[in-house]
Amino acid sequence: MHRSEDRLRITPQLLLKAYSCGLFPMADSAEDTEIYWVEPEFRGVIPLDEFHVPKSLAKIVRQRRFEIRENSAFSAVMDGCAEPAPGRTKTWINRTIRELYTALHHLGHAHSVEAWREGHLVGGLYGVSLRGAFFGESMFSREDNASKVCLVHLVKKLRLQGYVLLDTQFTTDHLKRFGAIDIPRETYNELLDEALLVDARFF
Repeated sequence: MHRSEDRLRITPQLLLKAYSCGLFPMADSAEDTEIYWVEPEFRGVIPLDEFHVPKSLAKIVRQRRFEIRENSAFSAVMDGCAEPAPGRTKTWINRTIRELYTALHHLGHAHSVEAWREGHLVGGLYGVSLRGAFFGESMFSREDNASKVCLVHLVKKLRLQGYVLLDTQFTTDHLKRFGAIDIPRETYNELLDEALLVDARFF
C-alpha cells in the first residue's frame, strides 16, 4: 500500500498505468486529502464464463422493471456510490477520485451502467475499461435489485464486446452470489497480462 498526496498531481494516464500494473487507488474518506495505491494479496474477480444469475433476479431482468442506460449520467452514478448505505456510513470517493474518474470517462476509459425508473436514477455502477479488462469500482441502489440488474447488463456487455477479465477488487457475500472468487495476486497478474493483449472496447 503506497500513499500519494493530492498535490502530486496524479493524472488519468498515470491512473491507467497503475491499473495495468495491478494497482488501484482508494482514500480513507471523502474528506481525506490523500489517496493510496492498493495491491491486495488476494484479488476479487468474476469469471465471465461462470457468471451466475440467481433465479429470482433473472425473473426481474425479464420483467424489464428498470430502463438500463450506459454512460448517460456518469457523475450522478459516482454521487450515488458515495451516498451512505446500510453498513457504510462514509465513502472513500473523495474529490481527487471524482476528478480522476470523470477525466477517464471523458477519455473513454470509465463507464457507467445505470438503472432508471420513471425518469429517476435508482441504481448503477461504474468502472474502468482497459483493453480486455474491466475494473469494477462501485455500485449503488436506491431501489431493490437495481444495481444487481446493472451488473447483469454489464456482464452481458463485456461478453459481447470480447472482454476476458472482470475485476471486482475484493469479494463480498453479495458478489459471491454471482460467482465472484478470490485469486492470489500472482494469478491475477497473469490474467491481467493476458487481458491487456485483447483489443476489447466498451463501444
